[in-house]
Amino acid sequence: MRTIPLGSSGEEIPVIGQGTWRMGQDPSKRSQEIEALRQGIAHGATLIDTAEMYASGGAERVVAEAIRDLRERVFIVTKVWPDNASYEGVLRAARESLKRLEIDRIDLYLLHWPSSQHPLSATMRAMRKLVEDGLVRHVGVSNFGERLLAEAQEELGDVPLACNQVVYHLRNRVIEKGVKPYCDRERITVMAYSPLGDGDFPRPGTRERALLDEIGAKYGKTAYQVALNWLVTQGNVVVIPKAANPKHAVENATAADFQLTPEEVAAIAQAFPLPPGSFDDDMD
Repeated sequence: MRTIPLGSSGEEIPVIGQGTWRMGQDPSKRSQEIEALRQGIAHGATLIDTAEMYASGGAERVVAEAIRDLRERVFIVTKVWPDNASYEGVLRAARESLKRLEIDRIDLYLLHWPSSQHPLSATMRAMRKLVEDGLVRHVGVSNFGERLLAEAQEELGDVPLACNQVVYHLRNRVIEKGVKPYCDRERITVMAYSPLGDGDFPRPGTRERALLDEIGAKYGKTAYQVALNWLVTQGNVVVIPKAANPKHAVENATAADFQLTPEEVAAIAQAFPLPPGSFDDDMD
């Protein structure tokens, strides 16, 4: 598995992790979800992203079961919901996530969305406290534009802002207009959620899908693997596709084990041009 540094920390993390959105909702799927996460870990996707909001903590409980004997191998990311982003709320939410995850320290803790209820200064002060107390190793944010990223950095002081988790896929490249260049300059890792479009992947028979299929055939890969590979090829990007099926988890985890040519990277970029508009970081 390819790795990149997490922000300015120097710690290496895999370019392909695993998302858990919608996990923990259906008890009949629990064993398959756990096996999918374990298969992904076995194939190098050792970063697992979850959140207190996912299935009201249910996804964190699935993660806990999946990693119970693998804690030293995995990098756990979880998120506090903006409703809980007061100073005391963040501290409380982190401790509750730690209990559900059955771990003693969160590797990366994010504010899930900009909050309209609580000042960012209070949220970041709580993040600093969690780092100082050893309950969190690294902190970051999610769905932040450049202005709020700068504010979060300032409020954190000497605690680095390690990550900005944002939507990023071939049909939504809007972060390339400002957010990603800012993150690249400031050494903030971009973590791409919904990297396969969350239902907006090119359908068979379209020109875009034909291109991805053609490139994939050259490497013995699927169109989905080509799409993930293109994203991480942009640099400073970690993708966190979700797979509740063990076979799909392995396919995702092995999407970075080939190298697209510069010509292929350019052809994909041309087939999926930048969308109109700019990044929206409206608060919850």
